Amino acid sequence: MKRSRIYKNLLVLFLIFSAGVMWNCARQSADMVLLHGKIVTVDDKVPEAQAIAVREGKILAVGSDAEIKPFISAKTKTIDLQGKLAVPGLIEGHGHFTGLGISLSQLNFMKVKNFDEIVAMVRDAAEKAKPGEWILGRGWHQEKWDKVPRPNVDGLPYPGALSKAAANNPVWLRHASGHAGMANAKAMELAGITKDTPNPAGGEIVKDPKGNPIGVFRENAMGLIGKALTGQRKNRTPAQIEAEQQKIIDVATEYCLAKGITSFEDAGSSFRAIDRFKKRVDGGTLGIRLWVMIGESNAQLKKHIDEYKILHYGDERLTVRAIKRYMDGALGSHGAWMLEPYSDLPASTGLNVTPLPELRESARLAIEHGFQLCTHAIGDRANREVLNIYEEAFKQHPDKKNLRWRVEHAQHLNPADIPRFGQLGVIAAMQAIHCTSDGPWVIERLGEKRAREGAYVWQKLMKTGAVVTNGTDCPVEDPDPIPCYYAAVTRKLKDGSLFYPDQKMSRMEALKSYTIKNAYAAFQEDIKGSLTPGKLADITVLSKDILTVPDDEILQTEVLYTIVGGKVMYEKKKE
Repeated sequence: MKRSRIYKNLLVLFLIFSAGVMWNCARQSADMVLLHGKIVTVDDKVPEAQAIAVREGKILAVGSDAEIKPFISAKTKTIDLQGKLAVPGLIEGHGHFTGLGISLSQLNFMKVKNFDEIVAMVRDAAEKAKPGEWILGRGWHQEKWDKVPRPNVDGLPYPGALSKAAANNPVWLRHASGHAGMANAKAMELAGITKDTPNPAGGEIVKDPKGNPIGVFRENAMGLIGKALTGQRKNRTPAQIEAEQQKIIDVATEYCLAKGITSFEDAGSSFRAIDRFKKRVDGGTLGIRLWVMIGESNAQLKKHIDEYKILHYGDERLTVRAIKRYMDGALGSHGAWMLEPYSDLPASTGLNVTPLPELRESARLAIEHGFQLCTHAIGDRANREVLNIYEEAFKQHPDKKNLRWRVEHAQHLNPADIPRFGQLGVIAAMQAIHCTSDGPWVIERLGEKRAREGAYVWQKLMKTGAVVTNGTDCPVEDPDPIPCYYAAVTRKLKDGSLFYPDQKMSRMEALKSYTIKNAYAAFQEDIKGSLTPGKLADITVLSKDILTVPDDEILQTEVLYTIVGGKVMYEKKKE
């Protein structure tokens, strides 16, 4: 009897042990495994591997093929990388998500050679449009045209050709930077723009020598045309508006995923847009991760800021923890706020688009409610003023630490301000592609001395302890990370010359600027940015090893897979 009880107890222990082994094996089986690749983790503990296992949307293990194969079961999706490079999911560090979707749905002038091509595209659109229907577009940049339009003011064309091309349709075409716009006569008529219309604060209506508006509007002056456009679009039904907005999200998401982007740091969205993002997360239909800066006025923030602090929402699909502000405009439109006049426009030092007291109030709201403050500053005067306001806020709240406030762009700095980023812990959220895109005319704008000392000075910033991140500012530039990475590691212009190459990043520095540094700038380095067990299984697979191939081969690199949360969201079709 006693021996029988012992046997029964042993049998129970054996069954429990067997069940535990079976449960442990089942628990450890992966949902997805990537094998036979070069896995660059951006994690110093295991910097490189052959394979990676994923379970329940997170990284289960990283190692050799032999180490990872035991995680494969009958239900595991296995991808043979065939020696290709897999890196942490690429993070767009500064872009305009809905702006990208809108730009992809309008006339796109990113690749036009001159103003004549813009006129031709507008003419074609007008022939298909109904009378009175607005013709919209974005992406032109007068400094990139192969010939100067005649007549012009500062290289900007008069409205005659656009007005003739679309006599019955208002035309509004935004500059690539988003900081200027071009309108035809019909649009100006609807907006009530005349010779006597004054410049609004922080904006400029560009006029000819006789004082007549030529149809180009800088910075806050764009709102004059914007009001007319908004008035016309009020006739849309709520259903039409919603369908349009959902399409914008879909288009932007699909485009980003095809470029290998798994997370997008959105540089300014309204409360209404954030509500749409949240609903998409609730419905399981947001295919990309969004980290969002709120682009609302101080008055609106005072009413709603706490209810819109959104962290780790929907399996880390949506985070809202920052405020977006603008200190100045863009260099291309002579809107960047400079300490000294432009070399090619001595009458101007650019534009301050947000009064300093208003930005100080934004800083107060941010620091008291636990938000990051992210301020657009391109000119050296704008950067100095932003750093001054940040430093003032930090001193007023000495108990607040590790705030990670950001300067978005930080393109042109006075040498005296470069060390302040590291000293204050302010992140320089920069875009490498702007360096090579703007490079052909930066010296003309700033002069050689200013350009050499403070234009796109990534290494100078990093050597003083600053965190420098990367992105494209899309739709100002295409969100494709590959040309941006190429710009970071070469600083090569289209003519083959190098723009102050001592400031270029190493291959690994550039990769980190697109992964772990961008994650850090969003307080998300613990969940993404490296291929570390326990982190989100966001992975980008590339056709070439961008860490080792010759420089010019980088531009031939294609995205093979974009994986978000362990799910393949994009796969390049086999030819």
